[in-house]
Amino acid sequence: MKAKSLVLALAGLAVSSAAAFAQTPTLLKQHKDWAAYALTSGSGKVCYALTKPTVSLPGDRNHGDVFFFVTSRPAEGVSSEPSLLVGYPFKDKSSVSIDVDGKNFNAFTNNDGAWVENAATEAQLVAAMKAGREMTVNGESARGTRTSYKFSLSGVTAAIDTASQACR
Repeated sequence: MKAKSLVLALAGLAVSSAAAFAQTPTLLKQHKDWAAYALTSGSGKVCYALTKPTVSLPGDRNHGDVFFFVTSRPAEGVSSEPSLLVGYPFKDKSSVSIDVDGKNFNAFTNNDGAWVENAATEAQLVAAMKAGREMTVNGESARGTRTSYKFSLSGVTAAIDTASQACR
């Protein structure tokens, strides 16, 4: 996550319109397996915690860049919004399952991203992540390939807190 090109790619994934960016994201701090970033876009400050999967299955497929984010956009009233972005389109009108140490959540997909349906569920997922050790996300690509990602939650609380503080 240290390469400048990766940071630029992540910035493009963090918000819906890359054209709105006024600056390159700044790494605020690395917290074990998670990192906190901030940037200023045309609509204000954007802060996020992110991580990459520790395991991507099936292993013989090109998954592209895969990231899990927890994003805050205060100007839009968004706080701690979890999302998944992958390097391929999901199956149309599909959902992904998210398992955090046995607690299950569902997210809707749109092209290469997945989001939880409402703010109450977002808060429950983020709380489970902060209390958890590992998160597994399962989905299906537009080609019909079932995919699975394991994410370490080591450092997630500190990274989310760092990102949230930067966006106050």
